[in-house]
Amino acid sequence: MTLFEELEWRGLVQDISDPELIEQLNKGGLTFYIGTDPTADSMHIGHYSSFLISKRLARAGHHPILLVGGATGLIGDPKPTAERPMISKEEVEHNFKGLKAQAEKIFGFEVVNNFDWTKDINVIDFLRDYGKYFNVNYMLAKDKVKSRLESGITYAEFSYMILQALDFMHLFETRNCTLQVAGSDQWGNITSGIELVKKKLGKTVYGMVMPLVTDSNGVKFGKTEGNALWLDKNKTSSYELYQYLLNLEDSMIIEYLKKLTFLTKEEIEDLEKTNNEHPELREAHKALAREIITDLHGKDEFNKAVKISEVLFSGDIKKLNLKEIEEGFKDVPNFAINTEENIIDFLVNNKICSSKREAREFVNAGSITINGDKITDLDYVITKKDAIENKVVIVRRGKKKYYLGKFN
Repeated sequence: MTLFEELEWRGLVQDISDPELIEQLNKGGLTFYIGTDPTADSMHIGHYSSFLISKRLARAGHHPILLVGGATGLIGDPKPTAERPMISKEEVEHNFKGLKAQAEKIFGFEVVNNFDWTKDINVIDFLRDYGKYFNVNYMLAKDKVKSRLESGITYAEFSYMILQALDFMHLFETRNCTLQVAGSDQWGNITSGIELVKKKLGKTVYGMVMPLVTDSNGVKFGKTEGNALWLDKNKTSSYELYQYLLNLEDSMIIEYLKKLTFLTKEEIEDLEKTNNEHPELREAHKALAREIITDLHGKDEFNKAVKISEVLFSGDIKKLNLKEIEEGFKDVPNFAINTEENIIDFLVNNKICSSKREAREFVNAGSITINGDKITDLDYVITKKDAIENKVVIVRRGKKKYYLGKFN
């Protein structure tokens, strides 16, 4: 397959601005950019799906630039339903530094900041040199703007597409950047840049957008109960990411393998066959987790995520070190241990059981484990000797209910 044929097979092309782009993509040698605004100091898994297409283009001989919008981030790309909250210049600068370091480490992209070429433009020059090339009717026809006309859109948000168009023109003039790639929600902003370059400079540049990666209900990939899955492993551990990927819906897993990995067509077709015949093995899910986590954080982090998962499944907690325990039990109820206690008092005082009677029933039934060891002695006393690395005690009640106790 040619590069463009492969992108289409993977479902990564929704629109291109000009058929001429196909030949140039296949030939290689384009300088292109992808942008993100610094709304946080880490990218999340939703960014990964977009940035991966840029990594594919780089492997095919094109030169990527990542634009982090220090200027556009101060304005905010219009959301379909409401205005984005404003963030301070100090926060934008902090977030820019975090994203720059992360992008260089994970993706190896050159990183630029549009604040550098926007900060010295005064309002008169902005209106004369850029605003005059934008017809208001043209701007009103853009989907993002149309969706806000009834509820209202500020002039600052309305001007966002001009700022993004200015970026494309600047990168074309200074770096011969002739292509912008993004998710499909950026199509209106990309075409605005193409029009500005054509009208102001008489030159042709191109745009390509990919479909947004979603679940079967149209919810963006990586959205979980309002919590982002961050690419920074200190914000979202490899184990948490592994669990998320392992539990993705079966009906979408092959699409995710196509869009989010570099596995070949043959490898993905083999996984599809296994997934259809033996879905309980979750081989496709495991392959997706392996490819994404290894790409982001390295093979050791993937192996650690698998180890934590297998240990928690088997209940052999003692195989984990303190750091692995903190990752694996990040979200379970936790409590401080200040004194040695009889197992019954321990269970009640730390709200693992609701009463001494219930605690005795659980112990007698063999349903309480401490660091994987079953406790059946009603007189057993919890002491620091029970703690892993003298720090933590993992209590399991029944088959799945975990608690984390920390010795002071």
